[in-house]
Amino acid sequence: MKRARLLGSVGACALVALSTIVAGGTSSATEVDTAVASNGVVAAMQRDLGLTEAQAVTRLARESTAIGIEPAARAAAGAAYGGSWFDAKRGTLVVGLTTSDTAAAVRATGAEVAPVEHTQAELDAAKAKLDTVRAPADVAGWRTDPRTGSVVVTVRRGADVSDFLDVARKAGPVRVEETDHLPRPFSAGTVGGDPYYINGNTRCSIGFSVHGGFVSAGHCGGVGSSVVGWDGSWMGTFAGSSFPGNDYSFIQIGNGWWGAPVVLGWGTVPDQLVRGSGEAPVGSSICRSGSTTHWHCGTVLAKNETVNYAQGAVYQMTKTNVCAEPGDSGGSFITGDQAQGVTSGGWGNCGSGGETWFQPVNEILGVYGLSLVTA
Repeated sequence: MKRARLLGSVGACALVALSTIVAGGTSSATEVDTAVASNGVVAAMQRDLGLTEAQAVTRLARESTAIGIEPAARAAAGAAYGGSWFDAKRGTLVVGLTTSDTAAAVRATGAEVAPVEHTQAELDAAKAKLDTVRAPADVAGWRTDPRTGSVVVTVRRGADVSDFLDVARKAGPVRVEETDHLPRPFSAGTVGGDPYYINGNTRCSIGFSVHGGFVSAGHCGGVGSSVVGWDGSWMGTFAGSSFPGNDYSFIQIGNGWWGAPVVLGWGTVPDQLVRGSGEAPVGSSICRSGSTTHWHCGTVLAKNETVNYAQGAVYQMTKTNVCAEPGDSGGSFITGDQAQGVTSGGWGNCGSGGETWFQPVNEILGVYGLSLVTA
């Protein structure tokens, strides 16, 4: 595996014109109101996910429903909650349950259920123990996977990391996954959706507008670093930044700059409106905007993964198969019109493909006491 790298990415958003969608999954695209669905988003999903136009529109509708019902389904599951994910084939949210006692209540929310061996709390506790251990460089990361009831540890193919795996297995149920690619930061030397420049040389991408500034990646700059915009004028200063451990930052803006509730589409899709930050389940489609590679889409592969960069581990990351490249760091990840997170790093490129991780935006908002600028 090549080591994941940090990306430094997008800022000014692209208007995600997700359709006004019928509640509940629909069986055909003709049943979905596409009046406000963005043709560009649909086209990007066709290109990157291999879908037909009808399949893309229907999937957007069903994912919107899944995002809406997930909190109620989780609550209905109670102590038996074993995680949740979006099943693209069935077009529905699936909730894992360790017992069948609350199955009827979960189904009543519109979700399906599946038996799992461990609760999400048990898997999170096992992963939290592992997060206290310093990992060798040949460990790419670790995450909880409710579908297999394990903490998945990803290691470089052929590497001897037996000592780390012994510790992991003592923490809880472990499954080992091999890879040829290690994550590394994607920062560029002069660099975000909309680019911004740190201390006059490094380029990153704006993630999402918040009241008072915008959020981006932490590896892009430290507290006090000065920021200029795409036009060379002074924008503001890093008021908060964390990396490694986390990979997020808050940049306070001034000098006439103001926040817009959009993600830049770069001409590939219309600029996408941001209307909230409902969290997309694993299995959902997701798109990314960044100042280097612009607009690309893929799928949410996993949540709460610890990514082991050379600079140190970063926790609670979300894994996707969306491509990205240096300079995309900090940029926007969005599903429909719901903000998901800011680009951190990964491996690969947008010519041959790869995987990219992002730091969830709701965590960033909570840490700094921020609120999104929404349409």
